[in-house]
Amino acid sequence: MTDSAFALTPAFYRGRLAPSPTGYLHLGHARTFLSAAQRAAAAEGALLLRVDDLDAQRSRPEFLAGIVEDLTWLGIAWQGHPVRQSQRLHLYQDAFAQLRASGTVYPWLCSRRDLAAAAHAPHADDEDEPVYPGTCRPGTCRPGEDKTSLELQGGAVAAAWRFHVPDGQRVAFEDAIAGPQEFVAGRDFGDFVVLRRDGVPSYQLASVMDDAAMGITEVVRGRDLLRSTARQILLQRALGYAEPRWAHCALVLNKGGERLAKRDAARSLRSLREHGVTPEAVRQMAFAR
Repeated sequence: MTDSAFALTPAFYRGRLAPSPTGYLHLGHARTFLSAAQRAAAAEGALLLRVDDLDAQRSRPEFLAGIVEDLTWLGIAWQGHPVRQSQRLHLYQDAFAQLRASGTVYPWLCSRRDLAAAAHAPHADDEDEPVYPGTCRPGTCRPGEDKTSLELQGGAVAAAWRFHVPDGQRVAFEDAIAGPQEFVAGRDFGDFVVLRRDGVPSYQLASVMDDAAMGITEVVRGRDLLRSTARQILLQRALGYAEPRWAHCALVLNKGGERLAKRDAARSLRSLREHGVTPEAVRQMAFAR
């Protein structure tokens, strides 16, 4: 399936850019964000900017400024003011309360590393959130280890919370770029974190909440987040949200065949700009790989 197969009444199209200010943008980001801008323009729709800055330890003002500079330099325009996730915690708490009331989440005691990882988007080559074996699902803990009785203490979350993934359930969707996709709960992904112990929502919950609140009709992002889409579809169903269209771009790889990361400073848009590379040349480089 190609991009041209996407058909939606133009007036209803709303896309979004969702960078994280934890480093400078690189060619992989350029491909994704240019694709998002092109698809919004082709549909004569709106393109919004959301800043995924829930990772307080790694998010920095200079990276946010760099993102705005790079996007503007590439000729990508968006409507309205940027939406910052760090300023929307009350909305995520409301969504979490709905999940808790429905019984689809359960408390979980875990390591600091696992909790920190849940704040940002996972990727295919990360091991931030491996398939969870369900060792502390309600009713599965050994005697004396049951965590289901944990409650809010003094207004703070006493435990992290996981979404209970129904084992064996198939989550299928048609991707406008990558084609038909299918993942099996319990095999391809397991129970996943939706709220950290400190009350910070996970990437999965925050992204689903924001896409619904912003009226996003199509999510354009990298192919490393295909597995996250399956998780988010389950959250959308649990929360009663409409499912947007999905369009996952192919990844830009380095010389070693690995996905570009923010640590690849030589391929950052900032570095390319400083070396006199033009926006048109960057666009060609981004789509040539």
